[in-house]
Amino acid sequence: MLLTSIDPFVQEFERQFDRLARRTWGDSGAAVMPMDGVRRKDDVLLKFDLPGIDPGSVEVTVDRGVLTVSARREEERLDDERQFLRERPMGAFTRRVYLSEHLDADGIEAAYDNGVLAVRIPVLEKARPRKVEIQGAGRKVLEG
Repeated sequence: MLLTSIDPFVQEFERQFDRLARRTWGDSGAAVMPMDGVRRKDDVLLKFDLPGIDPGSVEVTVDRGVLTVSARREEERLDDERQFLRERPMGAFTRRVYLSEHLDADGIEAAYDNGVLAVRIPVLEKARPRKVEIQGAGRKVLEG
């Protein structure tokens, strides 16, 4: 698996964070920053939904194998407006993804378009699938 979250400590932390987030923002069932991930031949593509986010507030960083996406949505209200309903979350949003050692953190690229942040992470050459040559009959592979 190229994106790692199998560490029991990390899983427990994520469960506790999810509980805290539900208490803070309500149990809507939706993540604050939903993400899709796709493994392709030479890379991993992550897509984050960030509707209504100013592209200038989006930041993508990598530090010690952790990809962090952060963004900010500010409240837009004129002086003569009085809010009576608020369902859209405002403020700062952060999402962390733990990268495996098989991904090239130096080659990460990101683009933001139409409310979707796409992050492309190349797979290192040594981790890409390859075909293994089969030697001819009668040869013993294990002989030294």
